Amino acid sequence: MDTYANILLITIPIFLVLIIVEISYGVWKNDLRHSYMDTISSLSSGFSNLMVDILGLGIIIFSYPFFYERLKVVELEESILLYFIAFVCVDFASYCHHRLKHSINIFWNMHVIHHSSEEFNLACALRQSITNNLGIGILFLVPAAILGVPPKMISILGPLHLFGQFWYHTRHIGKLGWLEYILVTPSQHRVHHAINKEYIDKNLAAIFCIWDRAFGTFQEELDDVPCVYGTLKPVRTWNPILINFQHLWYLIQDAWQTNSLIDKFKIWFMPTGWRPKDMVKKIPRNKVENVFDQEKYKFEYSFFHKVFVGFHFLTLNIVLYIFLTSYANLSFADKTGYFLLIFSTIFSFSSVMDGYKWSINFEFLRIFLGILVLYFQEELFLTYNSSITIFLSCYLIVSAILNSLILRSAPDRINQ
Repeated sequence: MDTYANILLITIPIFLVLIIVEISYGVWKNDLRHSYMDTISSLSSGFSNLMVDILGLGIIIFSYPFFYERLKVVELEESILLYFIAFVCVDFASYCHHRLKHSINIFWNMHVIHHSSEEFNLACALRQSITNNLGIGILFLVPAAILGVPPKMISILGPLHLFGQFWYHTRHIGKLGWLEYILVTPSQHRVHHAINKEYIDKNLAAIFCIWDRAFGTFQEELDDVPCVYGTLKPVRTWNPILINFQHLWYLIQDAWQTNSLIDKFKIWFMPTGWRPKDMVKKIPRNKVENVFDQEKYKFEYSFFHKVFVGFHFLTLNIVLYIFLTSYANLSFADKTGYFLLIFSTIFSFSSVMDGYKWSINFEFLRIFLGILVLYFQEELFLTYNSSITIFLSCYLIVSAILNSLILRSAPDRINQ
């Protein structure tokens, strides 16, 4: 994980710079494809995902070394050819896993956040799930294990394969000629994120589009059908942590309350979006019928509200930088402290901007608990140095002041 932390110290600034370039280009061309809160929500989702990944949080049901040791037919020496074979295997596994997430109710919960934005831009690429750490996707790497691809190669190519999917989340690049027949392009991925009936659940490949063309899931972007983005059941929140569990909560509700015993078990493994008939009537849920009539989730925020969000987001970047640069020397208690700080901050400020009535009180509670933790850090086995303690103390004090001011000008709320 130390190596992964060092990789993130390089890739995160690159991603942020490219997002700023995309925003600047959109402003220059009078074609801005970002909205303030949506972009902040996307970036916050990326931060929460990398915290889960770097701390190794999750239940690993299957691991690649397990299959490799038991299924390998040959042991091949490291070579450029083997790296290419390994990359193709990783890409095929990604296609299969991705298709599973779009096909089965329970697996959709691992992916819905990536599609939850009603915009489409580079920031959306960072909307990654925090519930995707079950190791199910490893099953699709069995062909690589049989071919004798070493675990080391998979661990190297996995992050590269993921980072290679960042660039095509944009609306500023058109079709790319002959490359459209080989690689996944921005045009193809726009189709994938669209909820138009012509496009839904199409273009599931990650790097090579040959999988979509071979297995019948390819769809070209049509000039007369503009893409509309989001999900058919809009999430209606900026809070990435709530989004991660929203679909799961809906499944639990339906499974618990349906009168059909069979449906209580059936719902988990039915196609994405399927619900018991009695639950459709008992708990109606908003679903987009005409994509061109869809109203995007947004509020009119004052300059002060944007400052409030910007302050918390800037602090998140600083805290994340401190966490990654000192990761190798942190104790378990320190890592837990950073994890709780980052997650609670994201949850709190995004809930405030959603306008939940309880969010202001939650933020005051978070600040109070944060001050207690800093005061009793020795008793809690925390080893933050004096500079970090002073920085976090100042952050919490300013947060309390801003939160008090928000009380007077909170946005009107549509969700309860």
